[in-house]
Amino acid sequence: MTHKDAGRYAAKWDSGTVIDERVAEAIRDKTVQGEIACAQAEMISAKLGVNLNEVGVAIDLMEIRIMSCQLGLFGYPKEKFPRGRTVEPAKEVAPDIEAAIRGRLVEGRLPCKSAWEIAAERGMSKIAVSAACENLEIRIKPCQLGAF
Repeated sequence: MTHKDAGRYAAKWDSGTVIDERVAEAIRDKTVQGEIACAQAEMISAKLGVNLNEVGVAIDLMEIRIMSCQLGLFGYPKEKFPRGRTVEPAKEVAPDIEAAIRGRLVEGRLPCKSAWEIAAERGMSKIAVSAACENLEIRIKPCQLGAF
C-alpha cells in the first residue's frame, strides 16, 4: 500500500485475522514512530521462525508503515530520494543474471522472494538485483511483506 493508504493497512485483511502475540511484541519492539524497516521485519521472521508474510500481515493489522525496502523500492525520504526509492537502473546486466531473473518471472514480474534468492545465490546485494530489474524494465512484485 502507498503512503496515502497510511492508517488503512488493516483493510487488506479479513476482520477476523488474528496476530500471533509473539510476532506483535517483536514488531512493537522494533517500531519507531509508527514505522518499521523491512530488514527489521526480516529479522523478526528469522528469529521467531515464522513466514515473512505473517510478519507483514501483523504489521498491516497493527497499522505500522513499512520503510526502507531492502530492494530499494519504497520507504525512503522524498527530500533525499525524490522518487521515494533508492534503486537506479544498472548500467548493464550480465547475461547470467538476466537469465536468472527471467527464469523466475511470474506473469512477467519477479517476486520479491525470488529477487532475494537470486542475490543470495549469486553473492550480490538485493539492491543489485533490483537495479538489474530496473535496467530490464521488470517489475518486482509481490512483496514478501505484502507492501506491494
